Amino acid sequence: MKTTVKYSVAVLSFALFSNVDASIITIETGFSTAGPQIDAAAYKSLIDAAVASPSAGYGTATVSIYDTISNHSLFPGGSYTDIAFKSTIDFYVSAENAGAWQFRAGVDFGHGGTMYVDGIAYDFKTTDMWWSGSYSESSQYLSINSLNLAAGAHTLSLYGFEGCCDGYQQAQFSYGGSGFTTQRRI
Repeated sequence: MKTTVKYSVAVLSFALFSNVDASIITIETGFSTAGPQIDAAAYKSLIDAAVASPSAGYGTATVSIYDTISNHSLFPGGSYTDIAFKSTIDFYVSAENAGAWQFRAGVDFGHGGTMYVDGIAYDFKTTDMWWSGSYSESSQYLSINSLNLAAGAHTLSLYGFEGCCDGYQQAQFSYGGSGFTTQRRI
């Protein structure tokens, strides 16, 4: 049985930077008992399949900040185990904010995961990642340390598997050497 949760966060902005245009975040979860995968493409393929069929225990939600995201906190009766997690952040970079960007995502992916930008995998881990609110240990989160983005539309995607415990997640960005910022809704 596969379970799907599709959650769209309406228009989000990158709060501290008024020149960064809005984004849309979609989070989908589905039932999966898959373990660590051989590469980023395998994570993407299996998770896309797992989130394709809706089932009980999941739903749709809108949040005001991309922080403390978990299946069980978003959906009453949501599962704490066997979760395929997909997060898609569609955002726009203005001409004045084009250049070097950084991304990091604190996740709870017990069976590893991957981070893509514009369809290209940039980070991939097969180990148990449990962010626990701290970015002090790089093995516990997904990141891109420097990526040159041109003005225009872009997509950041996160994929991962969690076997148990469904901990909280957060996604942040930085550009032009600024500090990291958690995404907020307009």
